[in-house]
Amino acid sequence: MSDFPPVPLTLEGSSALHQFFRFDWKQWRSCADGERKKIADEFVAVLKKLERANADAPVRSALYSQLGHKGDLVLIHFRDSLEALNQVELDIAQTPFYDFLEQHHSYVSVVELGLYESSRKTYEAASARGFAEHSPEWDAEIAESLKRGADAMAPRLFPAVPEAKYLCFYPMDRKRGEGVNWYKVPFAERQRMMHEHGMIGRRYGDQVKQIITGSIGFDDWEWGVDLFADDPVVFKKLIYEMRFDEVSAVYALFGRFYIGVRLPVEKLSGWLEGKL
Repeated sequence: MSDFPPVPLTLEGSSALHQFFRFDWKQWRSCADGERKKIADEFVAVLKKLERANADAPVRSALYSQLGHKGDLVLIHFRDSLEALNQVELDIAQTPFYDFLEQHHSYVSVVELGLYESSRKTYEAASARGFAEHSPEWDAEIAESLKRGADAMAPRLFPAVPEAKYLCFYPMDRKRGEGVNWYKVPFAERQRMMHEHGMIGRRYGDQVKQIITGSIGFDDWEWGVDLFADDPVVFKKLIYEMRFDEVSAVYALFGRFYIGVRLPVEKLSGWLEGKL
């Protein structure tokens, strides 16, 4: 594979935004009961519009009650463009409820499917037809392959937020230091390792829904990982097992982990009274 481009092909879909908030409980309690209800009801109405375009549409924004000291609320949004995500931010910022929120972290990315397996086949097919690398003919062959893949993978590229009860989110990188550098490993070796890595995830497919988003050039890490499940312990089991996998054990760097419990929008008022 040394004669082919080192970069695997990828498919991109929905733009994604994660927002992490702390809630000012002291300021909230200082408001009169009637004012609190008015502010909460208005925010719930805005969130319901953001949640889905209509009653039959897929969920595109979801709210979570966050565990631990890192924050109180998490919002996840999937949209068709960065402009649409920016509009979501602006819509939320216009609400009086936003005055009680401190956004201490966010993550911007785009749903990504890595194509190590099909990249190799596509490159080999283009080469077999005698196309020079990055020639117009080569680029057309690649574009056609990506179009076929995008059509076939549309549900995964433009996902709804899963209805699972629990969320685990974390960012990650591949190491690129002097001693260990993922980006210097030959394509075939990376392909092998990613295949073995993916087989672990597939074994958990009936318990965990995974959405990978690419953030190179968008945020401080290279990828964001969302895991959704009805049993939070499966997050621990899956990630622990993957730590023994070569691609994680040798080449992975992980950021902070965030855990949340799905908070249906209509239950926000109860959350504000200390009830899930």
